[in-house]
Amino acid sequence: MALKHVGRIKTNRARVIVAYRTVPNEPYNALVIPTGELPADEHDAVMKAVESAAGQQANEFYEVMQRTVLPDGRNMLVGFHQRGNLRKFPTDQVEMTPNTNTAILLSELNSVIAEQQGISIEDLSISSRDTAKQYTDNTVEPVVAETVQSDVITDDQLAAQYRSQADALFKEAQALRKQAEELAPAKKRTTTKKKAESVET
Repeated sequence: MALKHVGRIKTNRARVIVAYRTVPNEPYNALVIPTGELPADEHDAVMKAVESAAGQQANEFYEVMQRTVLPDGRNMLVGFHQRGNLRKFPTDQVEMTPNTNTAILLSELNSVIAEQQGISIEDLSISSRDTAKQYTDNTVEPVVAETVQSDVITDDQLAAQYRSQADALFKEAQALRKQAEELAPAKKRTTTKKKAESVET
């Protein structure tokens, strides 16, 4: 089975999950999660999210991370950012490995996606997504000792999560409605109209 979002670092073959295929204003860099550095329970949580239906339907894995919690109750995206688990790598140093027989450079995949959408690599960058900007600086020192405040999500972050969830639910509702129409097309309500016409005559 092919899996989206999974890959490895080209130089050392370290396994990673690609959270952002590009970063704001840096279309040739990506943010990845080195899975080998995660505690066992968090590793399992990430892989479960990747393998889920939502994970495989998402264009970018960070969208799923925004609405997923870690075993300790923290938001996955916020928690990984705070602890320095989101690492910036050049896209030409990350290989996507959807299965054991396939490997394609993320830079090449981004080029294909941009071409399919009729846009440039620069346009593919998520610079317009304000919710992503706070997670793109891998030079920030990791949190050494977490405090109560370090786990608090700001209003802006919470609002961003709500918007993301709303968008996801809207898309899911559209998909479900489409499937319902394919299974049993909705019948047009003409009975009331016919009754009204008969009353008029």
